[in-house]
Amino acid sequence: MTACRNGQLAQNEMKITWRRGVPRVNMRARRAAGEATCGPWQAWSVTVTARVEHVGSLLRPEYLLEARKARAGGGIGPAAFKEAEDKAVRAAIALQEDVGLPVINDGEMRRDSFQAELTAASDGFAGVSLDAWLWGDWHSSDVGDASVARPAELAVVAPLRKRRNLAAEEFTFVRACAGQDAGRQVKVTLPSPTLFANLWSPERSGSAYPSLDAFMADVVDVLRDEVAELVRLGCGYIQLDAPHYPLLIDPTWRAFYEARGWPLERWLSYGIELDNAVIEAGRPATFGFHLCRGNQLSRWLVAGGYEPIAGPVFGGVHADRLLLEYDDERSGTFDPLVLVPEDKVIVLGLVTTKTSRVESAEAVAGRIRQAASQVDVERLALSPQCGFATSAAGNAITQEAQRAKLALLVDVARDVLGG
Repeated sequence: MTACRNGQLAQNEMKITWRRGVPRVNMRARRAAGEATCGPWQAWSVTVTARVEHVGSLLRPEYLLEARKARAGGGIGPAAFKEAEDKAVRAAIALQEDVGLPVINDGEMRRDSFQAELTAASDGFAGVSLDAWLWGDWHSSDVGDASVARPAELAVVAPLRKRRNLAAEEFTFVRACAGQDAGRQVKVTLPSPTLFANLWSPERSGSAYPSLDAFMADVVDVLRDEVAELVRLGCGYIQLDAPHYPLLIDPTWRAFYEARGWPLERWLSYGIELDNAVIEAGRPATFGFHLCRGNQLSRWLVAGGYEPIAGPVFGGVHADRLLLEYDDERSGTFDPLVLVPEDKVIVLGLVTTKTSRVESAEAVAGRIRQAASQVDVERLALSPQCGFATSAAGNAITQEAQRAKLALLVDVARDVLGG
């Protein structure tokens, strides 16, 4: 994958087709012609240089959770529900501004889950409930283990038809409320395209998409359109969330993903190519890339260091900032950081979002010093390990602890990293 950066492919040499106004890279044709397939790359002028940020989701206030229940039960209409969402987003913006975060977003207040917007915005799916994003065997010594079954009918069953944008409303509302004054940058999060392999079923999806590759081509199309529209609207920072790559280190999860039709090597090569195709369509925005091991209701899915995936993922993805979970021993050591190319910022997720225990500034600073033994401290930034509410219900953490953790991150980044 790294070789594609050295052997850059001129734009006018790319074999592309045009769909919905955004150039669609024809990967199959380019491979057949013997061309590099990760797309053209250049050292973009990175506009996001923050030494601290949060990953994406924030705890939903109780009134928004109640409004969501009422909307689902027909108790309130779209306008009243939108008022509750807007109020929650304004509160999330105020929180981020109050603690001094230089990068802000809407806290994903409008989403059922960080990954739910593709199915919310598009037709072609069956069996989609909240459990589509929650299934798996979850672990926690604090709140106890839990198992959620994968919905039996979950599948893409018809060709995708997008009805609306996934995240454009999120960005334009935050932009209108907060602008980009005081040096703050507005960030939008989107899932990595191959995270949606969860929705392709060998048994139920064949009439719509005979292979995972065919489904992924349309998913990439949707996401390329989305990032292009976000950039047109003025968005300068987009993050792709990719928790499925660390899941590949676990034999059970690797077997699930390989049953979609791709062996591990293809996930770590062609999967990254598809991420890069989305990133390419969103330039010149800065791109982040977030990796974790599952984060729902204060539980996690897998444990293990980055070593099995670090080379192809850290080196292959063309994102500018890697947001890496590192809040406890489940993430392994900092040794794999030496595999991060020098042109990438490493955002260390050192503060947990899973419990209300607030870390000490000294402990976080000590962890930064440990990481700085592997890479130049000037390449380091700071964040929580994941979101505070990757699904609407959120983690078992108080609003007060969430604020304290965000403030801690800002203070440590200022005192230790100078940002």
